Amino acid sequence: MGIFGKILAKLGFGDEAPASPAAPAPAPAPAPAPAAAPVSTTPVAPAAPAAVSVVDVVSKLEAMAAANPEKLNWKTSIVDLMKLLGLDSTLGARKELAVELGCPPDKMGDSAQMNMWLHKTVLQKIADNGGNVPGSLL
Repeated sequence: MGIFGKILAKLGFGDEAPASPAAPAPAPAPAPAPAAAPVSTTPVAPAAPAAVSVVDVVSKLEAMAAANPEKLNWKTSIVDLMKLLGLDSTLGARKELAVELGCPPDKMGDSAQMNMWLHKTVLQKIADNGGNVPGSLL
């Protein structure tokens, strides 16, 4: 699991996911119809897709911040966000996360630019994965 996967796990993504979401249970084979049975021409509605659960990211992070003895500004700092989640926030770990998420090479050489890009991208990707992140943070 990559660093971003660890971030999602710490925020509770996938807690209610089925054991094997990629392989749906096979449908039972239909019983053979009697030879004289009429054929139905009524269209059958497709099954509704499984609902994606939304994770209230802000509430979770606010609760974690309130319980943390350090004053961490996770809303603007990738370092503080990673610390709050109990992850390695060293420059090496952040560079690894930046590579994982596809940070542009021109930002990789400047840690401040990389950190700003990372913070915004991590929050956006959390939102893309079902996290309820307000637009003001994106």
